[in-house]
Amino acid sequence: MKALRTIRNYPVVAATVVVGLAVAALLGADLHTAAAWTASAYALLVAAVTAARMIRDILRGHWGLDILAVVAILSTVAVGEYIAALIIVLMLTGGEALEDYAAGRARGELDALLAKAPQAAHRLPPDGETPVDIPADDVVPGDVLLVKPAELVPVDGVLLSAQASFDESSLTGEPLPVGRTKGDKVMSGSVNGTGAALIRATETTADSQYQRIVALVREAAESKAPVVRLADRFAVPFTAFSLLLAGAAWLLTGNPVRFAEVLVLATPCPLLIAAPVAFMGGMSRSARNGIIVKGGATLQQLARARSIAFDKTGTLTYGRPELAAVEPAPAFAAEDVLRLAASAEQYSSHVLAAAVQNAARERGLQLSPAASASEYATNGVRAEVDGHTVLVGKRSFVAAEAPETPDGTGTRTHGGQLRVYVAVDGSFAGVLLLSDTPRPNARATLERLASLGLEPPVMLTGDGRASAESTAAALGIREVHAELLPEDKVRLVAALPGRPAVMVGDGVNDAPVLAAADVGIAMGARGSTAAGESADAVIVADDISKVADAVVIGRRTMQIALGSIWLGISLSVGLMLAAAFGFIPAVAGALIQELVDLAAILNALRALGGGRPSAVPKPGADLPARVGAAAPGPAQN
Repeated sequence: MKALRTIRNYPVVAATVVVGLAVAALLGADLHTAAAWTASAYALLVAAVTAARMIRDILRGHWGLDILAVVAILSTVAVGEYIAALIIVLMLTGGEALEDYAAGRARGELDALLAKAPQAAHRLPPDGETPVDIPADDVVPGDVLLVKPAELVPVDGVLLSAQASFDESSLTGEPLPVGRTKGDKVMSGSVNGTGAALIRATETTADSQYQRIVALVREAAESKAPVVRLADRFAVPFTAFSLLLAGAAWLLTGNPVRFAEVLVLATPCPLLIAAPVAFMGGMSRSARNGIIVKGGATLQQLARARSIAFDKTGTLTYGRPELAAVEPAPAFAAEDVLRLAASAEQYSSHVLAAAVQNAARERGLQLSPAASASEYATNGVRAEVDGHTVLVGKRSFVAAEAPETPDGTGTRTHGGQLRVYVAVDGSFAGVLLLSDTPRPNARATLERLASLGLEPPVMLTGDGRASAESTAAALGIREVHAELLPEDKVRLVAALPGRPAVMVGDGVNDAPVLAAADVGIAMGARGSTAAGESADAVIVADDISKVADAVVIGRRTMQIALGSIWLGISLSVGLMLAAAFGFIPAVAGALIQELVDLAAILNALRALGGGRPSAVPKPGADLPARVGAAAPGPAQN
């Protein structure tokens, strides 16, 4: 069956093998003329089909490398080297099969992620006794699911069991099992440990973490690496050099066989196969390290990246702010302000909204549903709660209806605290102070990026100036732009002097700038779907150090892709020179060139290896300074 599948997938390769066997049989029967006519006719037929395709490509403006193979076939047939012609045909027709095999090896991590998509779930009925097996797509939020030992978690959920451990390596790249306790979130696609666990579904499969990753992986797997541009960069000069060298060898020796002997060693496989394999290997290595890169073009841009900008909340910080204090206005009680604000924030997708709700619940406050609610992107939320009009968000947003809202001076705010303003029925009600600390490895990541030669990092955030500058000072960032709208971020990234420019963010309001940057990287562990879809790469682990890993992998992949091309070209040129002086016969040259192709492809597969990138500089190294003024404007995150 496997042989039949191979024949069906690669019929021209199978036909070439059959013709080769027939020619060998004819030679064994001393029918040399018949063997020569059979091999030559078949080789010329393949050359004609290839030439027709090549002409169509040239008319579309793409100068390919097939001209070398076509001329090599014609010249070997013309001088009677029909065995060499058959070997060239096998190399030409077998290139696709060889590329598929090598690409299959290179994209192993991507294929493994696609193959592990959860298919089934064990749903517990209301009586909680015998679980019912259902397709994973039938799970709805609120379902209680049993996850057996060593099974995949089918959807995102909350752990109901007292404790459990999960292997999240396919999601985050973390090799060790992660312990969870009751109430913790559990990601779909993670593998349960040795004990059965109960979870309550919070998402459908389509909205779960693993399915989002699968969609990104499928997009990456189907993308085309920028190897056409790489191949074109070398195609014309390599073709011209090969034809000139072959012509010179013929002219100087007067022997047309030399022309054929040179050209059989001038095959394009290292250019056409090795580079795509290297890029696919780099994408697979990225996936193994918890980074989904959507295409080879992204790796190429990462390799050349010169400047980088970061969002703040959820990117440089954990994005899990905690309520530090409530400062009510004189006419309001602190608990009333917090309860109304948390009730309104139920209808907001902002990370601060979740923090306010959690703080209210921890204090035993009962949240009320809203009669109506509207979220104003990057500004705040307005809701009708218990007959009151409640506004929660930035000062400018709240002050538009409550002019007496203070500007924050003379308050108890400590550096780095986030201020969320609240108004009730048109009157200023108070301020919620929240703290969000930087990630412990954020500074080391920025130092590592500086050691890789990138320009000093820039912070672009919608948060207030005091909070932004406090976080930036802790991380050694000198250029801070605070209180930005999404369009402000797009404008500032476009103005970055070093190109290509990388933008790292996580929220819904980061989607425009992630799409506009040369390379957009989304923190996808808890980031929004919109950010992930707009970005060129998604970090599925909640680890900002992966940003530097992505740059390292991009550079190594590009080096290997170009190295594989130069390896193939160098070996081919050296062998062509030897053939020009008559040291390599045509048949031997065709066989040797197959080894050159194999060497270039094996070198390209090195992009798969290397494990986790780890060139982290020692802590404490000073970042290069760049002082910039903060851009004014309203914002939230």
